[in-house]
Amino acid sequence: MKTFITGATGFIGASIVRELLTDGREVRALVRQGSDTSNLAGLDVELWQGDLRDHAGLEQGLKGCDVLYHAAADYRLWTRDPADMYRINVDGTVAILEAALHNGLSRVVYTSSVGTLGNPGDGTPGSEDAPVTLDDMVGHYKKSKFLAERAAEKFLERGLPLVIVNPSTPVGPLDIKPTPTGKIIADVLNRRMPAYLDTGLNIIAVEDCARGHILAEQRGTIGRKYILGNANLTLREIFALLAEITGIPAPKVRLPYTPILLAAYINEGLSRITGKEPLIPLAGVQMAAKFMYFDPSRAVKELELPQTPVREALYRAVEWFRRNGYVEQ
Repeated sequence: MKTFITGATGFIGASIVRELLTDGREVRALVRQGSDTSNLAGLDVELWQGDLRDHAGLEQGLKGCDVLYHAAADYRLWTRDPADMYRINVDGTVAILEAALHNGLSRVVYTSSVGTLGNPGDGTPGSEDAPVTLDDMVGHYKKSKFLAERAAEKFLERGLPLVIVNPSTPVGPLDIKPTPTGKIIADVLNRRMPAYLDTGLNIIAVEDCARGHILAEQRGTIGRKYILGNANLTLREIFALLAEITGIPAPKVRLPYTPILLAAYINEGLSRITGKEPLIPLAGVQMAAKFMYFDPSRAVKELELPQTPVREALYRAVEWFRRNGYVEQ
């Protein structure tokens, strides 16, 4: 069985590739020209050079494949030109799913995000079926992923055998960029985290998240969404676990929200002038106003999603960052 995957060079995608190879699957990965392929180094993977904006190339790349994992996304908290993000996340999703439909694939797994789901924000976990609208989305990343998910759902009406997964916050090895959460871990290791905002996240080991994609392909119900998550933790609790693992004291100062939000607005304004990424991304601060807690019980029950202890996942992340040059000497 040949499997096509987008986003294979990224954090979640590279972990999916490893799980597929462990299962003995033949993998073809979409790779943009000039992209960093270090996460795929040494792996028995066919690299297919292409782009999500090249419809004809996607049609050709999917020929001979049975399954598609669409894990590619433009994930940034700030961008000078939001239109680029929508072209990748929305238009690119439509293009790859059109190609999958045309090639008659037996199953498609689309990687969305818990950011597209309804969430009260008060510590009550959100679910796959919680009410939500575009107006609830904070920042262009969430808006683009919300629109992409709605576009993907329309393919169900056309007969595409699609399952949607909504990862929460994965942590672990291969976080090369790193993600915003990975950057927090790296900042702790470099003792650059003097204070924190009062917020919370749902954390999952990236290996469990990757395995959840495969379980969604094999056991998921077509047209159904599955939250790939594990434990709901406050940021303070995450820092306490990191302190246990690293021996580095956790930040003790909790910052007031309003001054940080004001600083983020000022940073955002300066970035529009300079074109440089803001030190304090406005979307990140706005997201922190909510406790991003989620209920993964559907995936645990229906898919048997693994639930590796979060402490173990954080430990593996710490060790990977240390081994790969993210910690200053």
